[in-house]
Amino acid sequence: MTLVATAMAVSMNAQVYVGGSVGVGSVKYGSQDAETTYKFVPEIGYNLTDEWALGVAFGYQKGACSLGNGNYGQDVDTELLQINPYVRYTAVKSKLVNVFVDGGVGIGSYKDLGTQFQLGLRPGLAVNLNENISFVAHVGFIGFESFSPKGDGDSSNTVGVDLDGNNVTFGLYFNF
Repeated sequence: MTLVATAMAVSMNAQVYVGGSVGVGSVKYGSQDAETTYKFVPEIGYNLTDEWALGVAFGYQKGACSLGNGNYGQDVDTELLQINPYVRYTAVKSKLVNVFVDGGVGIGSYKDLGTQFQLGLRPGLAVNLNENISFVAHVGFIGFESFSPKGDGDSSNTVGVDLDGNNVTFGLYFNF
């Protein structure tokens, strides 16, 4: 009986959200012309409590990229497919604004180039337009990233904070 009551309580407090983000950026290296990149990241999640949620984002990115130790630069026009399961912690929750951080693992494959692995945090902000719709922004990435090229190239690892213009996304969530 206790198990049934607990399951019902979790179900009553839980909400599913769907939506996603889009991002547009400009990449420029030295005196070369700038190139536009864009990304599309659909997402689905499940609120366990007011503070904790589980979700997964599926990403597609197209455009110029800078990978690894600089052997791949602006001249590389590629596509990226990735999956990023995450745990979300909402640190500040109000009627109008939520401040959160996603802790996740990302695995991606660059067309004809190699694979990418990420482990880290993505801070975000949700503006609740009404009870069912939120405008969401993710800004940056804090953590570990690894790139393994196809063929004989050298792998690279990066640890740090990435707050450039290519790492900002905006989107809408529909809360059920």
